[in-house]
Amino acid sequence: MRRTPWYTGVSNKAKSSFPIAHRRISRALLYARGPNPPVSLPTPRPFLNRSFPVPLHRTLGWPERLSVAIEPWFIRRTRLLTRTWLMMLFGVGYIISLAFITRAQWFSIPAASFVTCTSTYWSQNAGCGLDGTGCAPFTNSTFDFRCPAQCKPVILQNPRAVGAELVDFVPLVVGGGSSGNASFPGSYRGDSFVCAAAVHAGLIDDSTGGCASLSLVGTQGPFVSLTAHGLTSTAFPSFFPLSFRFSSATSLTQCSDLRNWALAFNILSSCVIFLLLRPKPIVLYWSLVCMGYWHIIFFSQPAGAPPSISTAFGTFLPTLFFCHAFWELAFRHVLPFFSEMPLERAVWYLAAFWPGVLFNIVTNKIPIDRLLASDLAKRPGSVVALIVIVVILAVIIINQLRVIRKTGWLPYYLAGYIVVGLIILVLALLPGLQFRLHHYFAAILLIPVTAFPTRLSAIYQAFVLGMFLNGGAAFGFDSILQTAAELQRDGPAGTQLPSFLTNSSNYNPSIPLQNQTISWDNFPANNPSGWNGFALLIDDVERFSGDALNFSLAALNASVPHFFRLAFQGVTIGDFTQAATLWPNGTWVDPQPGPT
Repeated sequence: MRRTPWYTGVSNKAKSSFPIAHRRISRALLYARGPNPPVSLPTPRPFLNRSFPVPLHRTLGWPERLSVAIEPWFIRRTRLLTRTWLMMLFGVGYIISLAFITRAQWFSIPAASFVTCTSTYWSQNAGCGLDGTGCAPFTNSTFDFRCPAQCKPVILQNPRAVGAELVDFVPLVVGGGSSGNASFPGSYRGDSFVCAAAVHAGLIDDSTGGCASLSLVGTQGPFVSLTAHGLTSTAFPSFFPLSFRFSSATSLTQCSDLRNWALAFNILSSCVIFLLLRPKPIVLYWSLVCMGYWHIIFFSQPAGAPPSISTAFGTFLPTLFFCHAFWELAFRHVLPFFSEMPLERAVWYLAAFWPGVLFNIVTNKIPIDRLLASDLAKRPGSVVALIVIVVILAVIIINQLRVIRKTGWLPYYLAGYIVVGLIILVLALLPGLQFRLHHYFAAILLIPVTAFPTRLSAIYQAFVLGMFLNGGAAFGFDSILQTAAELQRDGPAGTQLPSFLTNSSNYNPSIPLQNQTISWDNFPANNPSGWNGFALLIDDVERFSGDALNFSLAALNASVPHFFRLAFQGVTIGDFTQAATLWPNGTWVDPQPGPT
């Protein structure tokens, strides 16, 4: 004998105890369930193949309905171009053309001449070693280089100490203004981003990249702030042992970044495939996948300069695996339904796909880099931007849920996403790990809800596919669970901080600088990291490394301010304190709390 399900008894008791509430909840659940069994949505009607009633058609002697059949007319006129051999010929021509553009982009000048948007001559904090010897030479060296386009949006994601100032969320450019020293006009501090500094100096157009030459000019200072060409540099009122200045004279040729031309070529090629050649939907799909992936690898967001082909192919295989799953889950249920309306199909898919491929450019004005609480808390405007994004996504998802309900698949989708959500929640609570929502993973989560033949579904899935390719090709498939160290980047590690014994109360300005000594406290009693020494930065250069508790200022220039930052060291160097400042008039300013 078949047993009655447990929930039937609960429903009956609720019905007898709360009849009105039970009736309303039952109606809501039946509405949410939709048709049972599930049904298919009707095929979308073409916008450009419809007939419209004509008012007063009898009086005017006109037909009763006016037909607008642009799509059928276009299909008839271009039918001869849909031969398979033409698609194959076009594919061969596309690959050869792309190879020539790629060669002109990366392989026409020496590989050593390429620099990236974050290339610099000086490493952060003590990265160059004692007295900066690890970053020598400081002078008498020239370098002809080529910068890529779009370096202005590449910014510091963690605060960087420049003297007593913490610089963040801008390109690192220190100096560039006239210091009054005719020998070194427009010099930049050695830790400036070379390409951003070249844009600031007006030698390179950020939209096309370009070539220039720089010379290392040794110790220079002070570095004066200047606003030019859309960038404002940071001032540094002291001296620095490594600085550089630019020259427009360079031996390099073919210096323009071709990413915009490559984008135009790829968009035009995709239009030809979608509008004229019109192969089977699965061929259209894989054409988009391959064109988008390799455009990111070679042009819009290359991982190196020049990009590593072996690394690109290493990521290409898992990308193809995921994209096959996307086809089975979503695209095969939508793309074929637009086969009889090629004009519409091209608009809905291509107008959304290429902005998804250029996800980094489309979103570079949004003050969100990673969906981490620590990142959102320290960047102005990020919380508001996140709220706006969440609201937009909520509207899109609610509309898609409405579409899914019409088919009767909503209960199955809800069950699946609840399971996935619970798994993610459990993973996020694992000790020592943080859940990170990469945009390739967000695309994986969003693709299934686009598996319904509507115009909005076509737009959504095209954009999400481009976003997935952007994440996978540009950054690889990083783990969704990462440790704090992996998320740290170049930010503070959260180690213990030493403290200066010298302070504004006990510093004696009447003593000449050459006779002054600064001191700091000993190791803490609780020393789990095994610190056994100290590292002292003076004017952002490591000038002392050892276990002494003081340092003589005899070698310093008394005419400029100086900045002191201190860190414990053991096997590695810990976080540095913020800067204590000694002004030329003898005023000592204590450091602010917190690390650098």
